[in-house]
Amino acid sequence: MTISVKHILIGFFFVLLTCFSNAQDRECRLGLGGSTAETIIQVFQLNEEQIQKMNEWTAELKLSNKVYQDEIAQLFDTHPQSKTEDLEALATKYKVLKDKVLANTREYDLRLLELFNPKQYDRYLELCATANRIPYKIIPKIYPSGNPE
Repeated sequence: MTISVKHILIGFFFVLLTCFSNAQDRECRLGLGGSTAETIIQVFQLNEEQIQKMNEWTAELKLSNKVYQDEIAQLFDTHPQSKTEDLEALATKYKVLKDKVLANTREYDLRLLELFNPKQYDRYLELCATANRIPYKIIPKIYPSGNPE
């Protein structure tokens, strides 16, 4: 196979991946587990309990997603990619693993959101609206002393 054909097939593969997008791409995610921890703390003015839980959950999320990330790496390293059918199969398998990562991340985002007080949740809703994203629906936590700040 020539380089140009391979590049065309790889390009086709990425087009297939984008065709698999769905409502998850519009969800308003916090991005727990990414490099956004400090931003989350500052934007939502998290209290100590929230920060502690967020740090615990971030560590858990990274461990649980590592399994899927390793599977994705192995998939790309070992799956045949020489024919269009191979790339279509690869895209399908990748989407399944990607959806598992997104579902896992969503679960941890929801956990943190459930610790938000009404003011923090309102801020989240405002940011989601600004970004034209669909917010997760939760019932904000009422703290005995008022705001957790």
